[in-house]
Amino acid sequence: MQIKVFANFREICGGKSVTLDLTPPQTVASVLDALIDQYPPMKEELFTEQKTLKPLVHVFVNGQNIIHLDGLKTKVESKDEIALFPPVAGG
Repeated sequence: MQIKVFANFREICGGKSVTLDLTPPQTVASVLDALIDQYPPMKEELFTEQKTLKPLVHVFVNGQNIIHLDGLKTKVESKDEIALFPPVAGG
């Protein structure tokens, strides 16, 4: 399963995308857990202490923000495109 990462997430993961060897179906939560297993610093970037997604972190599945789907319980298959966006500020 391939996950595209952006901005400072690229620095943590060492590139523009991460490939995880997961057996589908998965949920967004289980994919993010696997990502954290591979890149532990992502935990504090993605989640609050209560294990909820940080408010300004955006996760997209096939171009749709998971807040408009089933949140962290959104089901994903190996062909799905997952993208992670950290908080970004402009000025």
